[in-house]
Amino acid sequence: MKKRQNFATGTPWEPIVGYSRAVRVGSIIHVSGTTATNRNGNIVGVGDPYRQTVQILKNIDSVLTRAGASIRDVVRTRIYVVNIKDWKKVGRAHGKVFKMIKPATTMVEVSKLITPEILVEIEAEAIIPEK
Repeated sequence: MKKRQNFATGTPWEPIVGYSRAVRVGSIIHVSGTTATNRNGNIVGVGDPYRQTVQILKNIDSVLTRAGASIRDVVRTRIYVVNIKDWKKVGRAHGKVFKMIKPATTMVEVSKLITPEILVEIEAEAIIPEK
């Protein structure tokens, strides 16, 4: 059986809900739904779905790096927005990062996220190429 590694980021929700920011098993890394929080747990880009998406993708890249991967290894993203009319803003930020990578992706509207200030949440899956 392949070794499991859990990666936490210290957000207040992780111990309450009982989850890891990312889990790596072998060459596969699953990144939990990620929001636009900074190192202090403050929400970046309140009211701005583009800025939130930029911060989220930085957060995803950061945990992937800790797990031994990079944003270039992402094969799938799932994007949750509270207002589907924001799809172009969110999509533009996602596209800047993934323009050349082109992971499989889904964007759906949800009625709410964990707090009203959060407009976007993204999860990702990455596969590290075998050497």
